[in-house]
Amino acid sequence: MRRSLIAANWKMHKKIDEGLSFITGLKEKYPRTHPVEVVICAPFTMLFALAEKALGSGISIGAQNLYWEKKGAYTGETSGQMIVDAGCEYVIIGHSERRQYFHETNVEVNKKIKAAHAERLNVIFCIGESLTEREAGQTFTVVQKQLIEGLEGISEDALESITLAYEPIWAIGTGVTATPEQAGEVHTFIRKLIREQFSDPAAEKMRILYGGSVKPGNVDQLMALDDIDGGLVGGASLELSSFLQLINFKSS
Repeated sequence: MRRSLIAANWKMHKKIDEGLSFITGLKEKYPRTHPVEVVICAPFTMLFALAEKALGSGISIGAQNLYWEKKGAYTGETSGQMIVDAGCEYVIIGHSERRQYFHETNVEVNKKIKAAHAERLNVIFCIGESLTEREAGQTFTVVQKQLIEGLEGISEDALESITLAYEPIWAIGTGVTATPEQAGEVHTFIRKLIREQFSDPAAEKMRILYGGSVKPGNVDQLMALDDIDGGLVGGASLELSSFLQLINFKSS
């Protein structure tokens, strides 16, 4: 049985004191026996402080990006070992905003995944199509290419530390959400690809999150689908009250 995961992606929001206040409140409401795993992916500036605050709570802290080199003259970049040193267990790789605004390629995403694995970081690997691609009927083609090229050279053993996140770009920050049928169809397709590229056991173990405007009003319906194992949440993760509703979703 796959344990559900709700990951908050705070993007470029919150100062350190705001992040600490959020974790303090979350710890009060999140018992270690909670059936849903929780990850807070915060800006680099507060990772160490949040990891210290979350210590022993069962709440994991993650970064939103990394660079594939261990160290060197790469001004402004942060390596996997630095992220681990800050107390992180997770890192988001290949988010659509990284692809869109910073022109990250599948090849670069693949290098980042390998670098994260070398540091024993858990990866939330994002894939998804744009509105233009969906309207052109290219959803499955785009998702398949991103998945195969992103996981090039990744072993089945390494796959155990990777969680996939399907994020239809047209539903991020727009308030538009894919219908449960649309989301479920792509999640089922992704699991089929994992089965074909790796094995049946790998496909069954793989957690696949939905990452397109998950909010309290639709989380129960989305999480009730067989192939959706949680959510990568943006805007609705910024307020503690709404985030608590998300991690306490009802799946049936």
